[in-house]
Amino acid sequence: MNITFLGAAKTVTGSCYLIETGDKKFLVDCGMFQGRANEVLLNAEPFPFNPGELDFMLLTHAHIDHSGRIPKLFMDGFKGTIYATKPTVQLCGIMLPDSGHIQEMENEWLNRKRQRAGKSPVEPLYTVKEATDCLSLFKSVPYGEAIGIADGIRVRFNDAGHILGSAIIEIWIRENGKDTKIVFSGDLGNKGIPLLRDPAVIAEADYLVVESTYGNRLHTLKKDKDRLERLISIITETIAKGGNVIIPSFAVGRTQEIIYDLNKYMDVFGDAVNRILNIPVYVDSPLATSATQIFRENLDCFDEEAKQYIANGDNPLDFPALKFTQSPEESKKLNENTESTIIISASGMCEAGRIKHHLKHNLWRKESTILFVGYQAEGTLGRRLLDGASMVKLFGEEISVNARIEAIDGFSGHADKAGLLSWIGSIGKKPKQVFIVHGELEVMNEFAQSITDEFGLKCIIPARGDSYVITAENVYESIPNADVRKRFRRLAVVEMLDTLREEFEELAEILKGDLKQERSDVEIDEVAAKLKLVEKSILEAIK
Repeated sequence: MNITFLGAAKTVTGSCYLIETGDKKFLVDCGMFQGRANEVLLNAEPFPFNPGELDFMLLTHAHIDHSGRIPKLFMDGFKGTIYATKPTVQLCGIMLPDSGHIQEMENEWLNRKRQRAGKSPVEPLYTVKEATDCLSLFKSVPYGEAIGIADGIRVRFNDAGHILGSAIIEIWIRENGKDTKIVFSGDLGNKGIPLLRDPAVIAEADYLVVESTYGNRLHTLKKDKDRLERLISIITETIAKGGNVIIPSFAVGRTQEIIYDLNKYMDVFGDAVNRILNIPVYVDSPLATSATQIFRENLDCFDEEAKQYIANGDNPLDFPALKFTQSPEESKKLNENTESTIIISASGMCEAGRIKHHLKHNLWRKESTILFVGYQAEGTLGRRLLDGASMVKLFGEEISVNARIEAIDGFSGHADKAGLLSWIGSIGKKPKQVFIVHGELEVMNEFAQSITDEFGLKCIIPARGDSYVITAENVYESIPNADVRKRFRRLAVVEMLDTLREEFEELAEILKGDLKQERSDVEIDEVAAKLKLVEKSILEAIK
């Protein structure tokens, strides 16, 4: 079999892997690139294969950096079956159309900008309709059951404990009378995540493709009680000052876990939690509202503790002060409240959606807190805030960052270094080779060394476009696809240079305006930050 790494290779997002056997071709994941200076161009580029020739696809979970380019794959000719767990199928049913809506809105903004620059309009990556149409390809499969997908190919989906429906995928491929087993970790969750089961233990693997998002970091607050104690402390201190707590949260996963934790520890923390639960907690995201309903429909995927709550008649995803908003008008009214509130809103990296409005109304307030509970990719607004930005620009307005900026990494849906190594250590028969994906390059290098030091395993960090032949024997042969790799490198550099030119043009305009208006420091800072990101991406592409 031949595996080609087409995304999440020396970067965190864009998960996509092409596997070719003697007579079959299929993908594992088909995600969007996020947080990169040229993400629009990367997502729009043609696939380096014919989608119409793919036999099927396996999807680890519903997050957009793993599923977001499926509508484009469908538009470009793919008509095979997409296998995923039932909750993943359901979540994609709301997340992909929502992504289509975002594509349409952002494309409308882009075309207005292009029109002012005298450029011709462009089409969105895909529309709501196209994202909805591709859902007909999805087929749900149960956890823990080995299924024959095609002649000589079996797969099994195991709980990854990352979000509802997330999966570790085992793939057995029989060639020349011998089976070769490759395991894709997908995104691995922490042990003890609220609601969800721990990542499944895998008995054996010939080859392993493993994520490395937190491969060089340890979560500081691992125990439920410690994590929640920190959350309660931040909330009560903010409320005492008369401020709001704004939580940029991924609509699927973190939102439901925070709700669960607040409800779970009512008795443990006594008056502190009761005071919090009397404060309105708004989930301001139609997507999160729909996702929460899907959680409620898949109680069989919960861990034993959550099931016990339900058996006792306690809904772990509800409490009296919890409110869900739907319309834009309801969302806007939240910023008119004179009393303190807790607002959980998407997107989790502050790149789009209603969260940007709440940031606009709270970042300048010293009494408010912006609380991050998930990973912030390089280049995103969330990352800039965590890195200490003093000013940001939202909706054309410069906003001073006076609010308290906090992060609780214990809520992360990703296992940390210790968790990842523990999971690899639990594999009974260790793999011959480990491919490290889904991480920032410096993190991958450190994680690869940790795996080698701990288990003596060989590690490869593939670049985008790299291909490898995998056999049942204890041998692999690296065969860089010269045409594909050259195309990726050339395309990446050209795109980066185009982006660089646009940023320089924008910077020049800002400087001209600055000479007249004596302002726009934040705009200069933002463009400078983009230039640094572009420079880094160019260097990576050249390497």
